[in-house]
Amino acid sequence: MSDIEIIINELIKFRNERDWEQFHNPKDLALAISIESAELLELFLWKKAEDANAEKVKEELADIFSFAFLLAQKYGFDIKEIVLDKIKTNGEKYPVDKAKGTSKKYDEL
Repeated sequence: MSDIEIIINELIKFRNERDWEQFHNPKDLALAISIESAELLELFLWKKAEDANAEKVKEELADIFSFAFLLAQKYGFDIKEIVLDKIKTNGEKYPVDKAKGTSKKYDEL
């Protein structure tokens, strides 16, 4: 069993013990990811990046990952596969010879 599968199984166990699957439809999981992402952003608001509380950043990232993994599970997505596919797609959109050292969007390269 992969590390990702272990994490998803633990998330599902935690969720099911509390009868929370009824709240974990794709729409609400997507909303939860957005809300947790906003909480992550709030940790950086009005301060330098290095002044953000690293422990709180870790907690918010864990929340984001947890909801993202549960959403992927709802759709039957293989997390490793979809991330590697996205890296490949981004590699095609952002070839090294054009994208290296620039923050321009792919349609501006």
